[in-house]
Amino acid sequence: MSKHLFIKLLIKSACFTAGMLLIWMGFNAFLSSHIWDGMAMSKSAITVEYCEFNDVNRFFHQHMNTYSNLSYFFFGVLIIQIAWEDYKNLNKKPLNRMEQFPLLSALMGIYFIYLCFGSAFFHASLTYIGQRVDMNGTYGVSITLLSIGIYQIFHKIHLSKTTKYIWIGSLVLFIIAFFKIALLVSSSILLPAMILSLTIMNGINYFQFRKERSLALAILGFVLIIIAIKIRTLDVQKVDCDPHSWYQGHALWHFLTALSSFCSYAFFRFEKFLRNQKLE
Repeated sequence: MSKHLFIKLLIKSACFTAGMLLIWMGFNAFLSSHIWDGMAMSKSAITVEYCEFNDVNRFFHQHMNTYSNLSYFFFGVLIIQIAWEDYKNLNKKPLNRMEQFPLLSALMGIYFIYLCFGSAFFHASLTYIGQRVDMNGTYGVSITLLSIGIYQIFHKIHLSKTTKYIWIGSLVLFIIAFFKIALLVSSSILLPAMILSLTIMNGINYFQFRKERSLALAILGFVLIIIAIKIRTLDVQKVDCDPHSWYQGHALWHFLTALSSFCSYAFFRFEKFLRNQKLE
């Protein structure tokens, strides 16, 4: 994939995201907050977990924390486009390992978008079911990234077309099962364990393919998630908190985790493009 094509995909993703932003603004302007009536409130809403003001008179109870989820939408659309380009080129030229498995990239993009809508649902409604969907989307992105890491580390294992379909189906079922699994283990344990596991996989794969992997992407992905965690913690602790400000720490958490996750995906998907002048 050339840089020119990649930039073209970025522009398309930005256009789709701008369109979705307009749709969401319309929803917030014309739909009633009463839509959420009758749904059980989340513990987060009861304890006022986040800094942003809970405007119960608007469809989006937390405006910035809802709109900021479009960060996931942007990267989701971008990854799906990358998967489509890989699919179109399957029989045209020699491909790297991720290019040979466009379904895995497509699933990655789908879970980014799922997380976008799941987290937006939660922050718009502050309901219990919204929180569950939000967390399932978070685990969906994390588990798919870990799956990509496993696929790349065990690069000597050839997967048939049927095996790839089974892989994707099993991933989807496993992530659905996380609706129940997530109730058994605290996210304060599960998510750090997943982040640590992904970091270890990045390190292993970098030493496997030093000439092809970008260490900068691996480091950037890790640094961004650490910064995001710190900002989220400060937001929960209400440090320098202004509930009515356009700046909200949790909204920044959404952007940073989206960018961090994309960096981790790009680490496995692309070869060093700054040196080669290509995204391959």
